[in-house]
Amino acid sequence: MNIQFKKGVLDLFVLAMLKKCDQYGYDISESISEKIQISSGTIYPILRKLKDDGYLTTYLSEESNGPVRKYYQLTKLGEKQYEKLKIEWLELIKITQYFLED
Repeated sequence: MNIQFKKGVLDLFVLAMLKKCDQYGYDISESISEKIQISSGTIYPILRKLKDDGYLTTYLSEESNGPVRKYYQLTKLGEKQYEKLKIEWLELIKITQYFLED
């Protein structure tokens, strides 16, 4: 897949995953990499940026017999950003379909 396509949609993927439930970085990275090829460190800068922008917050959680993990959670601002990006992406799909029609 074209690298520019991936760059344009990864923020939306991360926000969409966190809209469903709080998750830690490795889990997010693994889930996305099951669908599109990304390197293992791709998601962490995105998470950091989204957190810096106020779209995410973090908390630490210790699972039973496991290490302490940093979980990411969508903020209200993050929910609004998700909805905005979702609308923009769906509009882009419509425009793309228009131009690709025979």
